[in-house]
Amino acid sequence: MTYKFFVHGRPAPQGSKRAMGRGIMIEQSKYVASWRQDVYQKALQVRGDEPLLDGPLFVNYRFLFLRPKSHYNKWGVKSDAPIYCAKAPDLSKLVRATEDALTGSIIVDDRYIVSETAIKVFNEDEQGCWIRIGRMTDPLSPC
Repeated sequence: MTYKFFVHGRPAPQGSKRAMGRGIMIEQSKYVASWRQDVYQKALQVRGDEPLLDGPLFVNYRFLFLRPKSHYNKWGVKSDAPIYCAKAPDLSKLVRATEDALTGSIIVDDRYIVSETAIKVFNEDEQGCWIRIGRMTDPLSPC
């Protein structure tokens, strides 16, 4: 079984913490909780009554971020505007937050993920993330 779905919303990183004093640490991104909730709910909806995935799994992520105003001129997107979002947040931290939200909603545990690909790109219309997840079926060729 392979699932492919889009999660609307602002992708948020997980991992950076801010010290509040007395050993209290909070997530630096104020959007991470709502992002994880959006991913979790969409994954539950897509899975329906099917069992949670386990065994070796692959996941592909395509994170979409809205273009800044500086990428536009009066005719639309500038010809030299970048495609790839080579700025904060870190890709690895986006993946961490998203895969944690997949745990319990569509997969048993993120330890079953053995292959991941991820990319950050700019988009004109919406932000969010395309997620494709499924069981690994082909053995890898020897190194």
